[in-house]
Amino acid sequence: MHTLNSSNIEVTTFFLVGIPGLEHLHVWISIPICLMYLVAILGNCIILFVIWTEPSLHAPTYYFLSMLATADLGLSLSSFPTMLRTFVFNATGISPNVCFAQEFFIHGFMDLESSVLLIMSFDRFLAIRNPLRYSSILTNSRVAKLCLVFFTKSMLLMLPFPLALKSLTYCKKSLLSHSYCLHQDVMNLACSDNTLDFFYGFFVALCMMSDSVLVAMSYVFILKTVMGIGSHKERLKALNTCVSHICAVLIFYVPITALAFMHHFGKHESPSATILIADIFLVVPPLMNPIVYCVKTRQIREKILGKLGLK
Repeated sequence: MHTLNSSNIEVTTFFLVGIPGLEHLHVWISIPICLMYLVAILGNCIILFVIWTEPSLHAPTYYFLSMLATADLGLSLSSFPTMLRTFVFNATGISPNVCFAQEFFIHGFMDLESSVLLIMSFDRFLAIRNPLRYSSILTNSRVAKLCLVFFTKSMLLMLPFPLALKSLTYCKKSLLSHSYCLHQDVMNLACSDNTLDFFYGFFVALCMMSDSVLVAMSYVFILKTVMGIGSHKERLKALNTCVSHICAVLIFYVPITALAFMHHFGKHESPSATILIADIFLVVPPLMNPIVYCVKTRQIREKILGKLGLK
């Protein structure tokens, strides 16, 4: 640490936390956490490998799925190192620059996943509403451009976060609330004016909220279209194509909603539940999405079993 003036000391190390009150169980808690991370990383790598190597899967739906797997893989790789250090080795210290970089990638891949879920809902609507023109509208070149645009948008949207945090002064407080760095958590440690940073964070939150609203609206149109199909069997068949995506949406947005409610209405409760939900939010979507898509998507399942020699 070095002195800023006679009354303030600038913090040069932040400290992460595991689960308060359960520090003696951190090593045991780390076992399921590490297993879930490893399965999530392996599962998403398998999805990417199968889509990349199978020409029959070179179609818009699977390109969007590979983008979702990329977001999940990035989210896992961004948060896993500090969670491993915190729970296994009790190494809670992290330098500000590393912390800023981690929160940039975590929030960037979170926004990317939200954007991909939105474009996947449009993909499902288009496939059900106008299946004959689906291939002509969503060509491979257009899908590639969409994926590039959304990836660039997510990274550029989050770029001001680490730059703004780096410009703030941190003194007296150095203890974060999680085992990884989040923008709001780091910003609350600043002892200099963070008003601009606060409003930009609010803007980013509104952008992600708009994604969820647009996803909900797309499913209103999907249901309206499905209800117009005469055959009951065809209606079920159309809805069945959306099951995997609906599961992915719920897996991603339910923990965010629960976390937001706990932050606003459970401030005086034990922080352990909030921290646990926050950890689940980073671990569960990357873990469950490959499982859901492997179970519900016959083409993916068959190709994976074929690669493993189990078909």
